[in-house]
Amino acid sequence: MRYLITGANGMLGRDLQEALAGREVTALGRAELDVTDLEAVREAVAGHDAVINAAAYTKVDDAEANEDAAFAVNATGPANLAIAAHESGARLVTISTDYVFDGFATSPYPEDRTRDPINAYGRTKAAGEEAALAEHPDGTFVVRTAWLYGEHGPNFAATMVRLSASHDTVSVVNDQLGQPTWTKDLAERIVALLDAHAPAGIYHGTNAGVTSWHGFTRAIFEELDLDPERVLETDSRTFVRPAPRPAYSVLGHDGWARAGLPPLRDWREALHAAVQQGAIAPAAPAQS
Repeated sequence: MRYLITGANGMLGRDLQEALAGREVTALGRAELDVTDLEAVREAVAGHDAVINAAAYTKVDDAEANEDAAFAVNATGPANLAIAAHESGARLVTISTDYVFDGFATSPYPEDRTRDPINAYGRTKAAGEEAALAEHPDGTFVVRTAWLYGEHGPNFAATMVRLSASHDTVSVVNDQLGQPTWTKDLAERIVALLDAHAPAGIYHGTNAGVTSWHGFTRAIFEELDLDPERVLETDSRTFVRPAPRPAYSVLGHDGWARAGLPPLRDWREALHAAVQQGAIAPAAPAQS
């Protein structure tokens, strides 16, 4: 098996490289491959058996004013990769998001729920899903994920750890629910999905369980032996941003049964492992 990773320098891309250590892997970052350039994509995909697309325009708020730029990476990019994968006989895994849903549900979103995004970022990612599945229906795997954190890039957990060193308290919203997901767990599951020769289609790659951003932050503090009472509750009205966020981002995991694989482990168990393995580490004390 020969693997191509796009977006290889990002948080998930770095963990994908580690998950594929010892295999034949081509890892291309944004500087090495522009996924919006079909001919460049064709050249990059040629000779590979599997393509994992972690390239994305992830600036959610900026996408509100720059939807065309976000669409190019998040929709045209997956379409190009699907075209090239179909032509070369490769399988394609493209990473998507909970933001393809509106967040108004009260029970976990199943994989076949109709897409209904409420912001520009979600619209571009939904379009990317649809295009990739249309261009290469028998060989495309859409893996939706959410609330990612990990060792190799900026993320919510790292921000909370940094703030813990400089603030006596942190205020975190309690009215958005989701599933914190460790990129190492996700990367390993994507590799397992390909190894299992699973049927193409949509899978939800989030750690199991549910919590709020406030609950996630308290858990981070607890794991780092910090006082969780320093984490104060607020709501999303306190943090008004250009792009509306889904209030409920809990994804169902029934699709894994098709692949003969269990769902990802509970988010709390994954967080504990992430801290134990050094993916989340205490911040250095703030300089006076």
